[in-house]
Amino acid sequence: AQLRRQYPEGVVVIGVHSPKFPTEKITANLAAAVMRHGIHHPVVNDVDFNVWSQYGVRAWPTVVLVDPAGKVVGQQSGEISAEGFAPVIDAMIADFAEQGLLDRTPIPDLQLAAADEPPRLLHYPSKVLAASGDRLFVADTGHHRLLEVQLSLDGRSGEIVRVFGTGVAGFADGHITAAHFHDPHGMALRGNTLYVADTENHAIRAVDLVREQVRTIAGTGTLSRTLRPSGTTPTTTELRSPWALAATEQVLLIAMAGSHQIWVLIDEQTLGVFAGTGAEALIDGPCGEAAFNQPSDLVLAMGHLFVADAEASAIRALDLSEEPRVLTLVGQGLFDWGDVDGVGAAVRLQHPTGLAGDDGGLLYIADSYNHKIKTLDPTTGEVRTLIGTGEQGAADGPFLEAQLYEPEGLVAVDGRLYIADTNNHLIRVADLATQEVQTLQLL
Repeated sequence: AQLRRQYPEGVVVIGVHSPKFPTEKITANLAAAVMRHGIHHPVVNDVDFNVWSQYGVRAWPTVVLVDPAGKVVGQQSGEISAEGFAPVIDAMIADFAEQGLLDRTPIPDLQLAAADEPPRLLHYPSKVLAASGDRLFVADTGHHRLLEVQLSLDGRSGEIVRVFGTGVAGFADGHITAAHFHDPHGMALRGNTLYVADTENHAIRAVDLVREQVRTIAGTGTLSRTLRPSGTTPTTTELRSPWALAATEQVLLIAMAGSHQIWVLIDEQTLGVFAGTGAEALIDGPCGEAAFNQPSDLVLAMGHLFVADAEASAIRALDLSEEPRVLTLVGQGLFDWGDVDGVGAAVRLQHPTGLAGDDGGLLYIADSYNHKIKTLDPTTGEVRTLIGTGEQGAADGPFLEAQLYEPEGLVAVDGRLYIADTNNHLIRVADLATQEVQTLQLL
C-alpha cells in the first residue's frame, strides 16, 4: 500500500496470495482478508502456487520487483518497508523513462468489495479481555480502537461505556478521544492501566483508565529489522508486530509475532528477548535456543506461560522457573495441520490464534481456521472440540451446532466464554453450564 501511494504513476502493485492453509484457499476468505487489511490493489488467488513457482518464491511474504520488460530485478522475503526498495525503484523509473519504455497511464480504479459492506458496530474484532465479571474490553481492530463494555447481569448483552481511539488509523498519544491506534490486538490489565499491543504501529501502548490518557511505553512506530532491542530505552527501540500481551505485577510479556519471539518489558524500563531465536521453527528447549512461529496469544497459568503458536498450528508452554524451557503440548511443525481431537502427537489444529485459561486449569483454544473453540488439558495433553461445526457461519445454538468464522480471541469469566468472532464482526457468548452460544448484543 505504501509503494502504491509513494509511486502512483511509476509502479503497479499486484498482490499474489499463495495459500498455505486449506481455509486460505477459499476466495471468499481471501476477499475478507483483503477488506480487513484495507488492501486497494488487485490480489490474485494463486491456489495452485503457479505464480509462486514461476518467480522462485520460497517464503511468506516475499516482494518481487519486475521491470517494464518483464524481467525480475530482485526479491526480498520477510516483513518489508517501502523505504528499503525506494533507491532501486527510483533508479528503475529514471532508467526506463529515459528509454521511453515506462507507461505512466494509471490502471483503472478498482471497486473495493468493502464499498458494498454495510456499516458495522464492530469491524474484525480480534481480542477480548475481562476486567471483572461485568466489564469487557474489546479490540475493535478493523476500526483501530478499543471498547470498554459494561455487561448485563446475565452476561448476554452489554453497553459500550467508553471508546479508546478516534477510529482512524494513526500513531498519536493523548486523551482517549484524540489518541490513534493502528490494528490493535492483544491487551493486558494491571491495576488501572490497560496495555495494548498496537500491532501495525509496532508499539506497546498504555491507557490510564482513570486519567483517560494514552501513552507509548515501547516501540517507535517503525518496523524493526533486528531480533534484539536496538534502542537505549523501550521507547527508542523498534518492535516487530507485537500481537498479544500477558502481565504480572512488574513484567509485561509480549508475543512478537513478526520476529517469532516472546519479549519482556520490566517495570516499563527494561526491554529484552525472553524466548526465541527469531527463526521460524518449532524447536523446544531452553528459551535462548527455542523457536516459535508467529506467536499470537499468551496466557499465564499454573506457573507457565502458554503460547498460541499460530503458523505451526501449535500450543507451546514455557515453565517460569529460574531456568525456563519451552515445551510443545500440541503441534508438529509448520506444515502439519488439520482438525483432529485426541491426545498429544495425534492432535491437529489449524492456525490457532487465541488462548484463554480458567480457574480449573483448563485451556481454551480459538482454533481459528477450523472455525472452532477447543479445550486443552495441559496436564494430559488431551484436546476436545467444544464449540463449532467446522464450517464457517454465524449460527447461535448448542455448542456443537453453533458456527463461528475465524475466531481470534477469547476469555473465560464467570462460567462463560466471550469470543471475538473476528470474520463475523461479532462477540459471541458461550455459557459453559447450558452449553449454548449466543451473540452478545451491544448497545
